[in-house]
Amino acid sequence: MKPLTSILIKPAGPDCNMSCNYCFYQKKSKIFPETSIHRISIDILEETIRQVLEEAKTPVSFNWQGGEPTLMGLSFFQKAIDLQKKYGVGKTVGNTLQTNGLLLNREWAAFLKENQFLVGLSLDGPEHIHNRYRFLKGGKGSWSHVVDKAKLLLDCGVAVNTLTVVNDYSVHFPEEIYVFHKNLGLTYMQFIHCLEPDPSNPDKEAYFCPSPEAYGEFLIKLFNLWMEDFKYHRATTSVRFFDSIFYTYVGLEPPECTFLPECGIYVVVEHNGDVYPCDFFVEPRLKLGNIMEKKLIIMLNSNSQETFGKLKSALPKACLSCRWLYHCQGGCPKDRRYNPTDPEVNYFCDSFKMFFERADSRMKQLAIRWKQEQEMASKERYWRNVSQPKKIGRNEPCPCGSGLKYKNCCGSNRLVEFVPKLRDG
Repeated sequence: MKPLTSILIKPAGPDCNMSCNYCFYQKKSKIFPETSIHRISIDILEETIRQVLEEAKTPVSFNWQGGEPTLMGLSFFQKAIDLQKKYGVGKTVGNTLQTNGLLLNREWAAFLKENQFLVGLSLDGPEHIHNRYRFLKGGKGSWSHVVDKAKLLLDCGVAVNTLTVVNDYSVHFPEEIYVFHKNLGLTYMQFIHCLEPDPSNPDKEAYFCPSPEAYGEFLIKLFNLWMEDFKYHRATTSVRFFDSIFYTYVGLEPPECTFLPECGIYVVVEHNGDVYPCDFFVEPRLKLGNIMEKKLIIMLNSNSQETFGKLKSALPKACLSCRWLYHCQGGCPKDRRYNPTDPEVNYFCDSFKMFFERADSRMKQLAIRWKQEQEMASKERYWRNVSQPKKIGRNEPCPCGSGLKYKNCCGSNRLVEFVPKLRDG
């Protein structure tokens, strides 16, 4: 049974105080025509938090997104924290907030800092790039407002990531965006490619979507910038795409669901309590139920959610025979459309191929070094264990973790040969 380790909540549904051209979620208001303003009730909030924390066996993360979640007001999030404390005694609880930042002030910043929120700030880069598509309700650009909020959050010590949408314009300025964010002090970056249907022709991609070739070049240039900033074999900036890909090179499960073999590892709770399988698939046909009627843990592990999750692994032959499949896993299912040569293949397939062709050798080198460092760290932990003054019995398990008795492992004469190597390492 899949555990509840992360949940995405849309407390204000698709409502937003901005009007970005490329926003995919504002159109979701058509799913909820009962009211023009969408707000979660305290009853639904409490039931959501109660269910999550009563079921959670591991650290759990609440992810607050929209639309624009800060439309709920600061008092709402203060109430959410109170409920987490009420139902989460003895458990590790984390919170992330994805926001355009417009409503934030010092009181907000103090709250976010005190309660250790990780804030994702929607910022597309310098003014001419950000203001290309990110407009206030009146049609003016929002850049100066968002940059002011970024500085406020950083000055107040709030943990901040940037969320940058790569569109047909910004795709040509990877260096300018990267350097701008870095100079502002925003060294944790997430880039999401834009792919939405053309409003006038749903079978075609919208005008603001980048081409696969342009996006591939963007990733390559961004990767080079990321690598150039390494110091002492350590990254000085974090780019989520590269971080997640690196996990696959060292044999670990990536933190980003895009690169997992299957979807369905979390659920989305809308403002009215309706539950959906994914942020990108809030569609009536995929609704799992309502939190006031069904348990989250049951919906997460339902046949409907399992069927949805397996759609990702239903890959075409082109993917199954691809040398990059282990790292890519076919990408996000939402991008399997508009491909002019094969409608079952990810629209950005060529982008990923371009990237891996250029980045593979360096990723492998980073992986080798990482594994060597892990091995050395393991040896150092071992050395600290065997050098403790407490005497280890000959028939006790060896502290190195081999599973052998001490007398047959590190307690034998072989230790004499091994110790100098550890000291030299």
